[in-house]
Amino acid sequence: MSLKEKIKKQAFLCLGEIIEMRNHLHSIPELSFAEHQTSAYLSSVLERYRIPHRCNVAKTGIVGLIKFRNSGKKTVALRADMDALPLKEENAVEYRSKNEGIMHACGHDAHMACLLGAAKILTQLGDELEGAVKLIFQPSEESYPGGAKVMIEEGALQDPVPGAMFGQHVIQQLEAGTVGVKNGRYMASTDEVYITVKGKGGHAASPDLVTDPILISSHIIVGLQQVVSRMAKPNTPTVLSFGKIEAKGRNNIIPDIVKLHGTFRTFDEDWRDRAHQKIKDIAENIAKGMGAECNVEIFKGYPFLVNDEKLASNFRKYAIEYLGKKNVVELGLAMTAEDFAYFSQKVPACFYRLGTRNEKKGITSELHTSTFNIDEKALETGAGLMAWIAAKELGVKSKK
Repeated sequence: MSLKEKIKKQAFLCLGEIIEMRNHLHSIPELSFAEHQTSAYLSSVLERYRIPHRCNVAKTGIVGLIKFRNSGKKTVALRADMDALPLKEENAVEYRSKNEGIMHACGHDAHMACLLGAAKILTQLGDELEGAVKLIFQPSEESYPGGAKVMIEEGALQDPVPGAMFGQHVIQQLEAGTVGVKNGRYMASTDEVYITVKGKGGHAASPDLVTDPILISSHIIVGLQQVVSRMAKPNTPTVLSFGKIEAKGRNNIIPDIVKLHGTFRTFDEDWRDRAHQKIKDIAENIAKGMGAECNVEIFKGYPFLVNDEKLASNFRKYAIEYLGKKNVVELGLAMTAEDFAYFSQKVPACFYRLGTRNEKKGITSELHTSTFNIDEKALETGAGLMAWIAAKELGVKSKK
């Protein structure tokens, strides 16, 4: 039996256990840097698998290490994120969230279960592998400053240093049983934009006596669109969007203050910094020209994510070997963001997508929605593929 056949067999045999672990993790979602129950459960499973690991990395993170023959030869790291979202679940399933107002709506429960499954599969392979596999369970992907940055600062990539690192994330646009990857630039940087406009409120029927911050804010939002349409290079993807406008007035009351919350995303660090200044200049000048004050704060978030060219090509080759060419999809640029980008700045890394969609079963809800769910068959693909790419990257060749 070839190595690939052994891994596929183990993934199939472990599927029930992987589903059980995913369902349990789904039922106990916890917010960023507060994944205490989650961490305790992960540690208990790793202990059961007899995998040495270190807890309390970046508060709740875990770093495990599976050693094979010649363990110092090469190390491959596999990462899963742990945190959930502040969202009330609407799925009518037995394993629905037990924590009111918190839900695994981004698939991190599946990520953890796949990594645990891959770890178990790898431990079954014994002397067939050389090197080591580092297991990184990362807290706080959903909230700044992100757990990846803190884990790196606390030595998660040291002793040993990985020669390659892979991160897996579910995606609802791809069918279960398929995966997707992109070489080079893949996901955008992300920054938070906060603008406060201070005017002079009053009665809505007396506009001549007020300095209307709502009107001024609307001009600022429209004016800032030129940052994307007229200042960014056409070949540099850029997004500036505002998702929240807070104005505590009424039908007939114009408030003194309006607050705008937005996000800025791009793929160029020099342009990123210049754009921040342009956002400030435009907003402040519009407000000043209309008689108001304006304060702009921009918090720099995750960098843009770049997949190592060689590693992404290797992943594509390994995935085709494991799943077949028709089940490996070429992805385009994504304006979403991921703090896995911090890892990609330190070691050769590849971030790929695991399909979870099944229209026949009605599993079509998008990420970050209250009805998000996955086709559990994807867990077999995810766990098996993680084990396979780790084995292949360690230099093991399948027996024919």
